[in-house]
Amino acid sequence: MSSSDTPPPAAPEPRELKAAMKAFRKRLKLTCLDDQSRIGVGPMSSGRTSGIVGITPPNQFPQAVWDELVRQGKLKYSGNGQYELAQP
Repeated sequence: MSSSDTPPPAAPEPRELKAAMKAFRKRLKLTCLDDQSRIGVGPMSSGRTSGIVGITPPNQFPQAVWDELVRQGKLKYSGNGQYELAQP
């Protein structure tokens, strides 16, 4: 049996894609909140927004899930294993 006889990997299920997007958004939000809460950004200051736009996706989902979300246009690959939300 040659390697060309092996079937291609199955596409991720829609519920797995939805769960991955939810986990990605949650991690991105927490990362941004953590960045904003640094010392030097006090409640009496004018504040600042986080400059974080991309993160490493949660590792509990396989790479095929992230590739599919990029293909669907929901995420954008920004290099070095980092992904960001695609702009609508």
